[in-house]
Amino acid sequence: LTQLAWRMKIHAEATPPTAGGSAPPSWAEFKSIAEKNRGMLSWDRINGPTNSQANLRLFGKLKDEEAPETKVSVVLYRDKHAWCPYCQKVWLWLEEMQVPYRIEKVTMFCYGEKERWYKQKVPSGMLPAMQLDGKVVTESDVILESLEHKFGPLRFGMREPKVVACRKLERMLFRAWCMWLCSPSSVYAGVDKQARALFEEQLRAVEKKIAETNGPFLLEAFSTADVVLAPYIERMNASLFYYKGYRLRDPKRWPGIAGWFDAMEARETYRGTQSDFHTHVHDLPPQMGGCYSNGSQQAQENQRRIDSGPWEAKTGLDHFPDVGYPEPKSAKVEALHRVLKHKDSMLKANPMPKEVADPALRMALARMMRTSDTCTATTTSSTAGGGGERKAGDTNDDAPIPPKGSDKALRYMRDRVNVPRDMSPHAARQLRAALEATAALAGTGQGPSIPTQHRRDQDPTAFGR
Repeated sequence: LTQLAWRMKIHAEATPPTAGGSAPPSWAEFKSIAEKNRGMLSWDRINGPTNSQANLRLFGKLKDEEAPETKVSVVLYRDKHAWCPYCQKVWLWLEEMQVPYRIEKVTMFCYGEKERWYKQKVPSGMLPAMQLDGKVVTESDVILESLEHKFGPLRFGMREPKVVACRKLERMLFRAWCMWLCSPSSVYAGVDKQARALFEEQLRAVEKKIAETNGPFLLEAFSTADVVLAPYIERMNASLFYYKGYRLRDPKRWPGIAGWFDAMEARETYRGTQSDFHTHVHDLPPQMGGCYSNGSQQAQENQRRIDSGPWEAKTGLDHFPDVGYPEPKSAKVEALHRVLKHKDSMLKANPMPKEVADPALRMALARMMRTSDTCTATTTSSTAGGGGERKAGDTNDDAPIPPKGSDKALRYMRDRVNVPRDMSPHAARQLRAALEATAALAGTGQGPSIPTQHRRDQDPTAFGR
């Protein structure tokens, strides 16, 4: 009801685009730009790189089979937002082992109502679940053991003593993280300091374990142990940076852990499942029962940067420690393609009226593509000062002024880009930066704040499958 009242208020305040200046490129023009640069992206969701959009993964196998999806014996039931840490664990294992599987995507309760068909299959509603040779298995560790029994281990099995030791280490680290992040008392300086010390004690144990291998992983080679560690240490990295002003991925203080992240990001499989800081820090509170900031100056500065930018990939201590690998040349093209696919749903869900949100979004995309020196971004438009060619996003004295209300419309979109559900981390950075820069031209208005008790502002029923 509060959001509905907010929408009614800002709808009344909104005005159409300001007269004067050239119009932003049309959706048809953006589609033309995207098609011209289509070759920069991998479009094989089934056999290509790990990606969150696939509903079937074959890895080049079963090519000679008719209707190969019917020959697949594994079905993974995971969350539609590609965020659930336990789903990520199983997802990453399947990708590493290249076991052909189908994906059925289910709504997490935090985001919306669980599908009835899934509750009939899995009465508890737990995610992930797996159907293996017709039998439904739940709980991520049990699922991995079942997969090992059928397909063999990922180098080392879940029950091997050295993997069991690593799994215990991960749980100890998880508990220390929860005590620091999720305890209301941790906002007090003394308690925060004590909780940090307990967490760092567990970090030192992880550092020691990595150092023993003389390599970047928990054991002598990449294995199940790293798959188990990955989901939550990724979330620790994000949440502590945001809520505690703490840098976990610090090569000077924690060289083993920083090296582990680097080695994981060298794997295409992990990059395809990896989220970013903005997604994690706003999805964690309702899942964890609350996340508490210590109010430190560094935490406040980190919160401003994650929420509002700048998100540029800098080096040194100014660099966001969420993604360490270089930005691919395809990042902006990827963001453009993903917006084009979902623009109608994006505009429908936006709290501002379409006559404001639509041109504002096109202005933001034009700004993003203008700075792209790796792709063809030239359009021909009869609306661009009497025809002729222009670069998408030209900003000069004739550039369009965003309509009143654009700041609220664009920041609403900025806050709801989800990684990896929508796009990769670098593509999301570029899109958020363009949305914020364009919003800043219109004003300081903000959209409805991101809820902390749930994330039903991202209910997938508004966006289709």
